[in-house]
Amino acid sequence: MNNQEIISRKGEGLAANQRFRETINAILRQVALYTTVGLMCLFAFFPFLVLMINTFREDQDLYRPQNFPFFFNDPPTLFHITQLFKETNYVVFLRNSVFVGLVVVLITLAIAIPAAYSLARLTGKWGERAGIAIFMVYLVPPTLLFLPLFRMVVALHLNDTIWSLIVVYPTISIPFSTWLLMGFFKSIPKDLEEAAMVDGYSRAAAFLKVVMPLSLSGIIAVVVFTFTLTLHEFIYALTFISSSAQRTLSVGVPTELIRGDVFFWQGLSAATIIVAIPVGILYNLVLDRLISGFTMGAVKG
Repeated sequence: MNNQEIISRKGEGLAANQRFRETINAILRQVALYTTVGLMCLFAFFPFLVLMINTFREDQDLYRPQNFPFFFNDPPTLFHITQLFKETNYVVFLRNSVFVGLVVVLITLAIAIPAAYSLARLTGKWGERAGIAIFMVYLVPPTLLFLPLFRMVVALHLNDTIWSLIVVYPTISIPFSTWLLMGFFKSIPKDLEEAAMVDGYSRAAAFLKVVMPLSLSGIIAVVVFTFTLTLHEFIYALTFISSSAQRTLSVGVPTELIRGDVFFWQGLSAATIIVAIPVGILYNLVLDRLISGFTMGAVKG
């Protein structure tokens, strides 16, 4: 074997070793990535896991200190879920929350979409300043507003009804939704609308047939934001409504399932999971469009 062959084989061996090291490094990077993501997912899912376990636990299993808290020491039971639906107004709270959420979403879309389009397309720099001013309204803390809003609700004879929430919640959702949609409408080239108008469409028709389909991600972001806002808002729901039959989930559940210093933990866990699972599924179904809507609105706004 001559020197050239020896050098060639050494080179091939070094190249093979280099490829092997690169393969091992790539595998290690993938393992580190998926391990990190898995731990983050486990960390995020852990509260829901505890809630699901507690929902089906017996009282003696839950309150016995020596029991391990993350699995069933006694056989699971459906008693607390049955109690939640039969002995509390949970179904009423759920129905009220869904009704308020849907109506507020419709009101928000009906006002925020034309307002955002007008400010983004028809008013120039004054539209941008007006959009910022509208967004500043969203930043006002609810604790400063619930007293004057309560006087308005009483004047309209809507106190102690879910209609008081339907009147008040759009004051929170519309400013943010308008600001978000403004940024999204600005990201859509004007040339598309102008081309549609050249083809004979009116501005309104061009908006409905061209702009609205392209704005679907922003609209979905507004719908999800508004609906989840109505689900978790607490201050106004507590201030404006006192009767159990008119309450929503955010106030009704703790009122019914916390009595003095007695906490019905299994019922509270069940009430939380029943709402969280559909909302989580909804978020996952529209996650790509939701991220697109928020990021486009934030970047272009």
